Amino acid sequence: MATKQNLTGAHNELFRRSPDEIFGSLQELWEHCYREKEQSRDRWSPPQELRPRDDGGRLVLTLGGDGASLNDWSFTQLCGLAGVSKDTVNRLSAGTAAQVFSETMPSSSKPLQIFSEGDLVRSIHGHSYTRLHNADLVTMLREFAVDFQPPQKSSTGGTGSTGGTGLYCGEQDLFAFLIDPTGWAEIDGEAFAPGFFVWNSEVGKRSVGISTFWFQAVCANHIVWDATDVTEFTRKHTGKVGEALGDIRRIVEQ
Repeated sequence: MATKQNLTGAHNELFRRSPDEIFGSLQELWEHCYREKEQSRDRWSPPQELRPRDDGGRLVLTLGGDGASLNDWSFTQLCGLAGVSKDTVNRLSAGTAAQVFSETMPSSSKPLQIFSEGDLVRSIHGHSYTRLHNADLVTMLREFAVDFQPPQKSSTGGTGSTGGTGLYCGEQDLFAFLIDPTGWAEIDGEAFAPGFFVWNSEVGKRSVGISTFWFQAVCANHIVWDATDVTEFTRKHTGKVGEALGDIRRIVEQ
C-alpha cells in the first residue's frame, strides 16, 4: 500500500486570504490576472533616481517626474535594498523616513526593475529577476487543465469572508487548488482522484510551482485527506522561468 498523507496547503491559504483575494471560477481569476497584466508595466531606474519623499505625510517614490505609492510588499523590498529595518521605518514620520532612505539607498550603477500599476509600485527587483505573469499561468491552466475544477466552496475561512474557493490572488501571490472529480482510478485496490496545487508570484514573493497528488477526500476546510504519489516541481524567477509553463503543462497533462 502506498504511503498516504494529509495535505494542508489549500487549508492554510483558505484562512489567510481576504475577500478581495478570493475568486469564484478559473475564468474570474484569469480576468483579474489579465487585467493586472494589461495595466502594469516595468521600468528600469538607477537606484539613485529612486527618491523617496514626503507627500503630505505619505511616503512616495519619485520616478522621473511622478510620485508613486508603495504597497506593503514593495515597501518591504525598498527597506531590503536600503538595508534598513521595516519595523523601524514604520515608526518614523514620512519626512524622516525619506531622509533615512536618501542616505541608505545603494549607489550601484546597475538599474533596478520597477513594476508598477498606475501610480502604485507593486515590486522592486534587481536586474537578474525575470517575471512570470499570473495571467500566463492561468491561461495555460484554462487550456490544458480542462477536466479540473475547484473543490467545493468552504463554509469558513477567508479573512472576514463567508468561505474560500481554492482560487486566490492577492498583491503578493497566486494560489489555485484544482481537482478532477470524474478522474477516479484504482491504486492498490482503493479509489483515488487526481488534484494539484499551483502557485506563482509575479512580484517575487515566492517561486512558481505545482504539487500534484491522488487523494481520497477533501473536507470542507480544504484539507486533502489520504493523498498519495505527492510530487512537487518549483522554479525560481530567473532567466529561464518562462520554461516553467511548459513543464507545469506537461505535469498537468500527465
